[in-house]
Amino acid sequence: MEWVLGLLSWTLSRARWPLGLSEQGAARWPLGLSEQGAARRPRIMEEKALEVYDLIRTIRDPEKPNTLEELEVVTESCVKVQKINEEDYLVIIRFTPTVPHCSLATLIGLCLRVKLQRCLPFKHKLEIYISEGTHSTEEDINKQINDKERVAAAMENPNLREIVEQCVLEPD
Repeated sequence: MEWVLGLLSWTLSRARWPLGLSEQGAARWPLGLSEQGAARRPRIMEEKALEVYDLIRTIRDPEKPNTLEELEVVTESCVKVQKINEEDYLVIIRFTPTVPHCSLATLIGLCLRVKLQRCLPFKHKLEIYISEGTHSTEEDINKQINDKERVAAAMENPNLREIVEQCVLEPD
């Protein structure tokens, strides 16, 4: 598995780093998604968040035979959906690696992104972050998994693509 990490790091390092983060920043939720605001979200947002969670909970961990749900890397509460306009939604996921130095956190983020880009039935903008304070290099990883060019470069690598495909494959 060490060669996978090296391959992923090499592939992602060849792409251009973004100059900054989104307007919301990597460390906070967009305005309007406070604890109190979340309680008042329309029912459709709750349904869309559950739809997203149902898609990501079955993703397999790259090292273990368990799903991200079984390892508590993703939970229902880690998914937030906000309406951008009549047709588009902002989907924000904050996942929690199993250990603060998880070497495959970037690969997990890549699997989340690929699965949702393929399977979400509604128009969306996707932001994926590591939960604040749960990884030693969370800022760097957040930049990598939210950079379209780096994601595209990673998915062009046949070895990485095969690993991602195995992780996102639906269970029988």
